[in-house]
Amino acid sequence: MSQQQLDEETPLLPPLQKKKARTPLPWRQFSIILFLQVAEPLSSQVIAPFAPQLIRDIGITNGDETSVGYYVGLMYSLFFAAQALTVLHWSRISDHIGRKPVILTGLLGISISMCCFCLSTTFPGLVLSRALSGALNGNVGVMKSMMVDITDSTNLAQAYAYMPLAWSTGGTVGPLIGGLLSRPVDQFPNVFGNSQFLKTYPYFLACAVPATFSALAWIVTFLFLRETVPTRVTVGRFLRGKYHEDTTHGHETPTGSSDSLSTEDTVRSANGDDAKPLPLRSLLIPRVIIAAGNYAALSLLDIAYRDVQPLFFATPLEFGGLGLDPPQIGNILAIYGVINGLFQIFFFADLHDRFGSKIIYSTAMAAGIPTVITFPILNAVARVQGLSYMVWAIVGLQLALSMILNLAYSCIFIYIAAASPNPASFGATSGIAQLGVSIVRAIGPASATSAFSLSIKNPDHAWMIYYYMIALVCIGIFASLFLPRQSWKNER
Repeated sequence: MSQQQLDEETPLLPPLQKKKARTPLPWRQFSIILFLQVAEPLSSQVIAPFAPQLIRDIGITNGDETSVGYYVGLMYSLFFAAQALTVLHWSRISDHIGRKPVILTGLLGISISMCCFCLSTTFPGLVLSRALSGALNGNVGVMKSMMVDITDSTNLAQAYAYMPLAWSTGGTVGPLIGGLLSRPVDQFPNVFGNSQFLKTYPYFLACAVPATFSALAWIVTFLFLRETVPTRVTVGRFLRGKYHEDTTHGHETPTGSSDSLSTEDTVRSANGDDAKPLPLRSLLIPRVIIAAGNYAALSLLDIAYRDVQPLFFATPLEFGGLGLDPPQIGNILAIYGVINGLFQIFFFADLHDRFGSKIIYSTAMAAGIPTVITFPILNAVARVQGLSYMVWAIVGLQLALSMILNLAYSCIFIYIAAASPNPASFGATSGIAQLGVSIVRAIGPASATSAFSLSIKNPDHAWMIYYYMIALVCIGIFASLFLPRQSWKNER
């Protein structure tokens, strides 16, 4: 009778589980990480407005305008090729010796390489300085691991929503600085007209800003950033090959502050196998490969788009571009950076809570097709109307579509964090993902800009670059089919 009573009163549908409250972000350490992330986009985007003119100035193209894009893409590609050779090693090292030493090395590498870049007057000097920056800089994956270290499943999406703020800040300020401070003798003759040094090195001021910022970020890291790896070995022991020993007697775990690691993460990392980074072979599981593959597909499309866009803006109208000068290009990229950062901050976390990672990621990838199509439309309208209001409206539409495309990054970062087999292997998992990204980014700029150069050389192949980029979108959409609707559970 009691069983019948229970059955009759039991609701047909189980009660909805109460949504877990979002854990507050540890703002002190989180804001420092965001500040440090500005260094890389600042250093990479500062050269975007003047890169085509720089290639013309050093004379490697011998006046052939159609070859400018090829050499610009090669210069970008060698950075990522060098990064591909080292990024996994930096990420795995950070799991053993801690995130902070690796970040310090990366910031120092950016500062030195930017100084070398601005003092280079030959193409080999330019590519060697960019390769140095790529080889020494493993910060991209390490900082993402650090963000995972200080968050949990309830606030990870919120944390990644703020990540575009750092990249947008660098992407905004960088092009402005590059456009404003490049060739200062020509732009500000009353101030710099008598400087023989700036006549010899016309891009020194533009590159000195990110070099100085990276040096400042190094000081901030050294003084204020707290380590997030609770059990680690010293650099000396690691170099002597003794990191396989028990590391539970290593450095103490940060405690006693609202900015320290969450209790559950710290306890879990201190117990059992979760406290030990797994070997590389144990990380090559299907979910890590799927997440890394999607990250690589997204990055290949994005880097192709980011490299072709300023080239398209700078290319003369009769060759298929818009014929804009560096300050105009810098202003466009800067406006995009501001709006994109604000859009991600205010909308991504709520959109993610409502629709989930899979729907947002798939929609963002699909937005790549209309984004690419706006390029030939822009040139066609500009040929008829000049730089009319309609042209600027289409530029605005292109920027809005690329903001939707950028939503995919925060989603894939969440998938990568969830794919890690244990918390102690976040760095290595991010490193695997970043390795794939560095490889495709080494291929992407050269292939995209070469296709662009071929498109403007031969009118019969004018749409080749756009076919190529749409094919990249289709690859990304296909790869997204393997992502689960709900992120994998890694017991974070």
